[in-house]
Amino acid sequence: MSEPGWDPGPVYFEPPARSSRPPEAPPTAPAASVDINVDAVAVAVPEGSTILQACRELGIDTPTLCTLETLRPVNACRLCVVEVAGSRALVPACSRRVDAGMEITTDSERVRHSRRLVLELLASSVDVALAGPEAPDGTIAAWMERYGADPGRFGDGVATVTQPVVVDNELYVRDYSKCILCYKCVEACGVDAQNTFAIAVAGRGFDAHIATEYEVPLPESACVYCGNCIGVCPTGALMSRREHEMREAGTWDETRQSVTSTICPYCGVGCGLDVHVQDGAIVKVTSPLDSSVTSGHLCIKGRFGFDFVRGPARQ
Repeated sequence: MSEPGWDPGPVYFEPPARSSRPPEAPPTAPAASVDINVDAVAVAVPEGSTILQACRELGIDTPTLCTLETLRPVNACRLCVVEVAGSRALVPACSRRVDAGMEITTDSERVRHSRRLVLELLASSVDVALAGPEAPDGTIAAWMERYGADPGRFGDGVATVTQPVVVDNELYVRDYSKCILCYKCVEACGVDAQNTFAIAVAGRGFDAHIATEYEVPLPESACVYCGNCIGVCPTGALMSRREHEMREAGTWDETRQSVTSTICPYCGVGCGLDVHVQDGAIVKVTSPLDSSVTSGHLCIKGRFGFDFVRGPARQ
């Protein structure tokens, strides 16, 4: 305690000087790499990479239908199989991690035979002629030609999944004649994105199909209409109703569409949107797979809630 009558006077504290430069991120250790051999070529790839990622880094076109970088691999389509020295069976490139010294062959006759047979079996249950042209990258028909797949050798009229389009809501349609059971929609509806678990694969063999819980109609299911299943579907089996109707009418033309990147206006999360516009009207909204906020996934408002842009109050 100070003595009576003692006045120390005003006390001044000098604030620490602020740097005008933004703080720098701490240095990160360089990623470790492993040496592998791909098609008789020695390469170094990041440790923890899958064989499929390594092949893509090397520019090797490895077909796959069930794999997406934002979803866990489920090894469903078996198109990406490759040979690994020492392995008795062909291994799925989408989920197998590389090991140091691994010797991989991506285009041997055994690999080509396996991929050819998978495509033939796929075409024996689904009309890939319907699925192929509407696939985002149009690769199914190209793969059939590349590997010489001939589903006709299983008999005439091999397409068994022929059924009418299901239209039971205002937002999207389901055309199971194009469904190849890639499981992408199931994963997007589950723990990989939405955590709604409204759909799953039911049945076995030729009876396997995408279904809601207890096979109830979609409007009565747990579906929240986020449309993330649409965003990952590779064949057009799941499609927004507007796009489906425009395709049916012959008015859908991607060459006349422009894409504008923006931020969703509905809440503060900041989801990135790609707005597809044709003839002055929004026809579809997607989100880029490399978005750090969405990883390509959206909610019902972000994906479907764009009609207000041309509402009567805004005309």
